[in-house]
Amino acid sequence: MTAAASFWQASGLTGEYTVERFGDSAPLADALLELVLSGHKRATASLVRQFGASPLPRIGVHWIVCDGAGQPRVVLRTVSLRLGPFLSVTADFAHAEGENDRTRDGWLAAHRAYFTRVCGGAFDEETEEVLFERFEVAYRPEQA
Repeated sequence: MTAAASFWQASGLTGEYTVERFGDSAPLADALLELVLSGHKRATASLVRQFGASPLPRIGVHWIVCDGAGQPRVVLRTVSLRLGPFLSVTADFAHAEGENDRTRDGWLAAHRAYFTRVCGGAFDEETEEVLFERFEVAYRPEQA
């Protein structure tokens, strides 16, 4: 049994789940995970094209979030989803993401840099479709 499967079993939750990590590097994954664990981060954003042929998340589905070393740390449940252009991010969503100064301007600057990096520079903020996702913590071992 994988570490993620064991973690899922220990959670006592049922249904579908995926195994993910935040960001595009181990240090970023760890930093964003710590924001979740501290209660500051309750949302995330992804470019729709990053999903490729994989299905988009669905409301109610769980995901195991791993740290930068690939160890499962928390199970999240998607509670809302919105598709929209990059520039449609709201101040409320930026605050829920919990990153940087938690403002819309801070969110735009940080995510503009991140999305440009993961897209190899081919990122159009006017037209790029983003999945704005809100989540709740469904399980973390310290709460069991």
